[in-house]
Formats: sequence, structure tokens, C-alpha cells
Amino acid sequence: MPAPKLLIGAAMAALMTASGCVTDPETGERSVSKTAIGGIGGALGGYLLGDIVGGRNDRTAKIVGAGLGGIAGAGIGAYMDKQERDLRARTAGTDVQVIRQGDDLILNIPSGINFAYNSADVQPQFRRTLDQVSGVLGQYRDTYIDIYGHTDSTGSDEYNQTLSERRAISVADYLSGRGVQSARIATRGYGKTQPIASNDTEQGRATNRRVEVKIVPISQNDLRR
Repeated sequence: MPAPKLLIGAAMAALMTASGCVTDPETGERSVSKTAIGGIGGALGGYLLGDIVGGRNDRTAKIVGAGLGGIAGAGIGAYMDKQERDLRARTAGTDVQVIRQGDDLILNIPSGINFAYNSADVQPQFRRTLDQVSGVLGQYRDTYIDIYGHTDSTGSDEYNQTLSERRAISVADYLSGRGVQSARIATRGYGKTQPIASNDTEQGRATNRRVEVKIVPISQNDLRR
């Protein structure tokens, strides 16, 4: 089965051809227009299209309690554009994928570069990458941060569910320990229920062992609810 990076690349190419693309005036890079971006969702997984973990009412109360603000509606796109560019620059040369989904950003982090097999401890060699990510997330404070843990199909449902939750929590703890406000962060483990590759091969299983970070802008309208 094709690797997810190839699937996403193919989806992006098809959308650029069929739906048009835009050129960043600062970098000259071509990207899919916002009207076409929704078509990439099928390559990411439907669960990523849902609302933030815990729902906006509960999360907004924590945001307000922590003294954090939101973004005016007209400024959301530009705010996320700049954050996307900074995240791509900071994670260049790593296996971390930065995926744009409308005004949301998804960081796909293969667990092979941050966790040992059957472990939820962040490996030392991955800490520099997480330090770079936390630096950007700490700079762009007006966002919710959801962290999703996943496993391959090896082992029981119960074990994999627990392991996926522990991995998500480990990344969340690492980020908050590097200055990212904990009020912005929530975690969820999916166990082995959301594979993005075949579990019939070792390569596919390694691909499914991953952590995703979903970054969602906080709108000022959210804070007024």
C-alpha cells in the first residue's frame, strides 16, 4: 500500500490540477486554494474533520481562565499562514509532516522517531524536534492544540488504547514543559482504530504508530459564546 506521504502528495497534485492553486507572494510557493483544500480530508482520516477534543465550550472556559485571547475572524487565515510557514521551517529535514486543512494545521509525527517500540517515553533524539515545534506553538498562542495517539494492530485493543493515550499525554507534557500553555492542550488516544496504512506489513505498522498534533485557531467569536 502506498505510504501516506505519497497519498497526500497525489491528492495535493490532483487538487492543484483540478481546482487551481495559489502562489505565496512572500515565498513563491504554490499551494492548494482554500476552496479546494477540503478534498484532502479523505487522505487524512475523517476523525480529523471533527471538532476539537472536549468541545469548544469546555475548552473555551479554560482558555478564558488562563487569560488567553482569540483572533478576529478576518485575521485567522493570515495568522495560520504564518504559523504554517514557521512550522515548516522549524521541522524541515525531519519526518514530521505539516498538513494544511482549511484554517487548521496537522502535524503527523511518526512514532518511530519519538518513541521506542511499546514505549510512551519521548526519545532523546526527538526532543530537539519537539523543542522546535513547542517554540512555534508558544509564539502563536491563539490556537487550540489537540494531540492524538495511535498504534498499529499488534496486541489487544485494551493495551493499544492505553498505549496511544500515554503517548499523546507524553507529547502534551513535553510541550507544556517547554512553555506551551496547558490550557490550550487536550489529548485523545485512538488505539489501533485509525490506521493510515496496511497493518499486514512492518512498514505499514510502523506508519500507523504515530502521534498527530491538530492546531485550530481560537476565534474571538468562540470566546463570546
